[in-house]
Amino acid sequence: MALKQEKINQLIEIYRDGLLNDTMPFWLNHCMDKECGGYFFALDRDGSVLSTDKYVWLHGRLVWVLSTMFSKVEPRQEWLDAAEHGLRFLRQHAFDAKGKMYFSLDRQGRPLRMRRYIFSEAFMVAALAAYAQAKNDKTTAQEALVLFKQMIHYHTTPGLLEPKYNQQTRPMKGLVMPMIFIVTAQILREVVDDPICNDCIERSILEIESDFMKPELQMVLEAVTPRGELIDTLEGRMVTPGHAIEAAWFIMVESAYRNHDARLRRVGLTILDWMWNAGWDKKYGGLLYYVDAKGKSCSEYWHDMKFWWPHNETIIATLMAYQLTRDEKYCQMFEQVHEWAYDHFPDKEYGEWFGYLHRDGSISTELKGSQYKGAFHLPRMQLICAQLLEQLKADNARHGV
Repeated sequence: MALKQEKINQLIEIYRDGLLNDTMPFWLNHCMDKECGGYFFALDRDGSVLSTDKYVWLHGRLVWVLSTMFSKVEPRQEWLDAAEHGLRFLRQHAFDAKGKMYFSLDRQGRPLRMRRYIFSEAFMVAALAAYAQAKNDKTTAQEALVLFKQMIHYHTTPGLLEPKYNQQTRPMKGLVMPMIFIVTAQILREVVDDPICNDCIERSILEIESDFMKPELQMVLEAVTPRGELIDTLEGRMVTPGHAIEAAWFIMVESAYRNHDARLRRVGLTILDWMWNAGWDKKYGGLLYYVDAKGKSCSEYWHDMKFWWPHNETIIATLMAYQLTRDEKYCQMFEQVHEWAYDHFPDKEYGEWFGYLHRDGSISTELKGSQYKGAFHLPRMQLICAQLLEQLKADNARHGV
């Protein structure tokens, strides 16, 4: 089944209307802290504030969303003003004396927690780059580049970041780092002409392909030894299908950027195929959160829950795969995940999406935001899918479909 123009138009309306008239109004009406700066993210179903603590990585994500919408949807001053509001808070409060970024702050911006990851830095780079693009601001673009180089320094210098496990007993590395470097470098590349971006993307994709993809298992592992070997433990066998699928569409984006590079497309599509087969719940529908790489029992009690963000990422990946290949298999996968997600996650009364469902699709908690759920995966999905569908519509028109 191919997506015809009438269906494409309906989907464009769903995504654009959801972005412009539901998702972003929900957040902008409820998350702005006009007294102390920054954003509230811990919101209940109706948008009421559950906690005034500020989560740094979510701030960077929302600044990226708002700035990108200003550049690529329409130049609404309210979006740029809201982005400046968040960026100002980050610049004033999010860095320690050594330049490392905190994970969480209190309402006034005083530090609460420093984590061993560099996710706050990654999304600050994305925020700065997108804001620089919106404002055509070369100084901010250079600020983003300097921070990106600092990220690489932290990641590649032993001892700067505390490891998750004792590296003498069990040395390991995670999928999250190469995938976050891919997308961060892709965003930065739009505003700076520096070879470090392409070099980082190339290294990161090769690392995923050589070390984390396991053809004998048809799985993409979350963690491996430094040489890319399976760690045959509960944690080592744990696979997050939605996470790998997110990496898949990052790689597909790179394929298209490089004049539809066939090897990169094949890598991205292979990851999508494997993780769909591993993660799609054949009993209830939707994407399982964790699976065991060898089909054994999972230790995490939420392994069979349905989270909002893996469905957002799978909607993007399947639609992108169809847009790149016109393979009806991916069209069917896209419609399947789109329909399941839109049947279960949207809150028809208060707007936005519930984040956490039980395996059967019933609601686990009604909150709309927390230290992990903010205004990012859903609006990014709505924005990107609307763009992909516009491309499909234009391609179909050229070919008389």
